[in-house]
Formats: sequence, C-alpha cells, structure tokens
Amino acid sequence: MAAPTPADRKKKPKPGLTLPNSSGPVEGDDMSDGIVTVQRAPIHAEGAELELDAQQRKRLHSFLDLKQRMGDIHAEDLERLGELGTGSGGVVMRVRHRLTNQIMARKIIHLEVKPAIRNQIVTELKILHDCNSPFIVGFYGHFYDNGEISILMEYMDGGSLDQVLRRGIRVPEDLLGKITADVLKGLIYLKDQHNILHRDIKPSNILINSRGEVKLCDFGVSGQLIDSMANSFVGSRSYMSPERLKGSAYTVASDIWSLGLSLMELALGRYPIPPPNPEEFHEIFATDQATAEPSNIMSIFELLDYIVNSPAPTIPEGIVSPEFKDFLDKCLQSDTAKRPSLMTLLEHPFVRRAERDNPDLAQWICRVKNLNPLTPTNAPAF
Repeated sequence: MAAPTPADRKKKPKPGLTLPNSSGPVEGDDMSDGIVTVQRAPIHAEGAELELDAQQRKRLHSFLDLKQRMGDIHAEDLERLGELGTGSGGVVMRVRHRLTNQIMARKIIHLEVKPAIRNQIVTELKILHDCNSPFIVGFYGHFYDNGEISILMEYMDGGSLDQVLRRGIRVPEDLLGKITADVLKGLIYLKDQHNILHRDIKPSNILINSRGEVKLCDFGVSGQLIDSMANSFVGSRSYMSPERLKGSAYTVASDIWSLGLSLMELALGRYPIPPPNPEEFHEIFATDQATAEPSNIMSIFELLDYIVNSPAPTIPEGIVSPEFKDFLDKCLQSDTAKRPSLMTLLEHPFVRRAERDNPDLAQWICRVKNLNPLTPTNAPAF
C-alpha cells in the first residue's frame, strides 16, 4: 500500500483542540487517542487572574484552529526555507507547512539514546500541546525521524534577545519593563496551569516578534531530554542561581535569579559577571550601544565559583531608575528566601510602570531587525 500523502493526512485533524469557556478546563483529556484538551480559562496566579485582552484571545483562537487543521505533522509535510540558528543541543530551521502555508520553526535534536528513553522523551513532550498562552511560543507538534527529534514551534520573526545583543545594541529600560512583564506572565502560566518550572531562563530563550509580543521557549518539559542533552547546557550554567550550582533542588526562585541576571545583561549589553567598575557603568549607560566584553574573561569554572561565592551583581545608584535597580536587586538575592514570588514581582513598580506606559516594543524590534510591523511573517499565529 502506498504511503499516505499530506493531502490524505489533512482529513485527520486533531480532535479536541477547542477553547473551554470561562467555567474551566474541558474534561476527558486522552492523549493516547490524539485528543488534546486546551485550557482557555483565565490564567490564574497565586489567587489572582491574568486576563487576556481581546486581541490575545483572537490570536489564540486562530492558532488553535490552525493547529487542528494541520493534524499530525511529518517530515514530508515540511519545506525547508533556511537555517535560523542553533539552540540547546540542536539546529533550528525555518520551514513551511505545505498544506497550510504556515511558516514555523523546526528544532532538530539529534539524540543517541536507547529506544525506551526516546519513547519517554516523546511522551513527555506531549504536554506541549496543552501549553497555549500568549506568553509561550506556540507548539505545533513533534515527530521522530532518522535518529532525530523534531519540535515544531511558532516562528518568531524578531528572533531571540541574545541576537539583539550580538548586534551591539542594549535594550532600553522602558522596553525591558514590558519584556519583564510578559516573561513573568509566561512563568506564572507554566507554574500555575502546568506545574512546570522553566529551568533555563536566558536571553536566547526569550523570543520576540514584529507584533511586539514576547514569548518564552525551551522550558523544562522533558526531564529525560534535559538529561540526554546535558553536555549542551554549559552555556546555560552561567545563568544558574547559586543554590542550583551547589546542587540544591530547583524552585521557582531559581528562575527568578536567572531572569534578573538576563535583564541585567540586556541592560548592560554584555554578560554582567564579572561586574563593571563604577566608571565603566557610567560609560556603558552613556550610549545605546552594547559594550565590549571585559578583558578579564573568566573560565567557566572561575565564573561558576564567582556566582556561588561572591556577592550578587548589582547596578550602582543613579545609573538606572530606582525602580529597575530595586527589581534587579530583589531578583539577584543569594538567599532564596529573600527573592519575591512571581506574582509579587509582577506587581513591582518597575513592571507596573511598563504596563501603564505600554512602550512600543514592536516599533523597536522592527527597527533593530529591519522588519515590517504591518505584515509580520508569522501571521496568523497568536
């Protein structure tokens, strides 16, 4: 019998990709039958709710409808358009889904593991079907082919924030406030709705598109995948909190440390350890351009020792706004008990100011990356 064509598979969309009403999630999730229950109730966070606006709801509806029409995705359904870069342990390609013409990102991870481990990874990745939020990069599906796991994600045409740094550009403080708000909402969604900690917050895992939307990717869904890719996480260790480097259990406080360090890097235009001296701080913030890396580059072992045993990095008074400095200092507490909760940080004056002022993140990223804000290439994703 001939292998099924993409047109044949189009007749078998995933059932159950619907948005529940505000009364709560739909009952009867059965992943074994391909039924994916998508929770559409407001995002709950420590007794509060993170409501979605009308535009966010519309885009979420559009995304889920598109994913249902796609059905199961296979390698032959995809047309390669080019390479986007490298991620944690794999290459990321820009591809087109032939049936729908949707542009998406395909992350290809080569794993030399036993079949049992591979099957467990695939099973663990299925939870991504339920991770649907305006603050999380959309997930279309995954498949295993020729020793490689492919993860198909929403294409974010603005790329990751570390790409902005590589262009020699610092991120202005008002925009960092907006970025922070969306990252916190993404972390709250993962923790509250799915009991997931991100575990790898860093600029390369914070993506942006030409709509000015900020979304998280590469969060720690699959423990087996993280273990299997252990050798590829050397770069991530520089964002790990002191307690994690000492072997303590991972908690949400560890993500908060990583967020603070990432924000400081984006503000400085370079990784903040070892920290600049006071004169260097003034020179850095006298221009919008990113600064060169310090001359005394540390080895990875020196760096990790510094994070564990030295005072947390901080920005001197008078360099940034008091609100931003206070926010960073609260995140970068060596004592985990002194770091605030995600919801407390979301209510911080630095974040509230950004929510009130609503700076134009779309205009900024389009200028930085030469994009057209009126025709984002990732439409109609949410």
